[in-house]
Amino acid sequence: MMTQSVRSLLIAASVAVGGVAMVGCTTTSPSDVQTAPRATSSSMDAQVDATLARLYSTVPGSRELVARSKAVLVFPTVIGGSFVLGAEHGRGALRSGSRTLGYYSTTAASIGWQAGGQSKAVIYVFNTQEALDKFVNGNGWSAGVDATVAVGRVGANGTIDTTTAQQPVSSWVMTNAGLEAGASLQGARIHKINL
Repeated sequence: MMTQSVRSLLIAASVAVGGVAMVGCTTTSPSDVQTAPRATSSSMDAQVDATLARLYSTVPGSRELVARSKAVLVFPTVIGGSFVLGAEHGRGALRSGSRTLGYYSTTAASIGWQAGGQSKAVIYVFNTQEALDKFVNGNGWSAGVDATVAVGRVGANGTIDTTTAQQPVSSWVMTNAGLEAGASLQGARIHKINL
C-alpha cells in the first residue's frame, strides 16, 4: 500500500508532467477558460446546477433518481492529465434537494502507460442514508475503499438500469461527448473544503 507522502509526490509529479504534456489539449473552449470565475460558493452552485441539468437531459430517469436520493455530490469539472503517471483533480458540492450541504475536492492518481488530458463531470448519487452518513461523517472518503460505487448504467430501454438505482452509491461520468459508459472511479479521494 502506498504511503500518503509517496502518493502526494506521485500526484505532484503527475500534474507537473501532465501539465507540460497537455498544453493545448483541453475539452473546454479558450473563451470558457478566459471567462471562468474564481471558485466561490455561488459560482460553484451555478456550475453544479448546470451539470445536473446536463445529466437530466442526457440520462432519462436521472432527475427522478436524484430526487429520490438522500444527496448528490457533483464535481462539474474534474481535470486530468497524464504522461505515464496520471492525476485528476476537481471541486464540487454536496446537495440534498436544492440545499448545498458542503463543498468537496476530489483527487485521483494512476500509474501505467498513458498520455493526454481530459475534462469531465463526475456525479455521485447517495441512494441510502447509511451511505450518506458514512460519507459526511468520515475524515476523507475513497471510492471503492470506504464504499462500493456502482457505475451508473442506462438500460436497453434508454432509462436508468434498475440495479443502478438500488445501489447505496452510484456514479455518473460525463465528457463533452456525453455519458462515459463504464467509467470507474475507484481510488478517487474526496475531502471537505471551504470555498
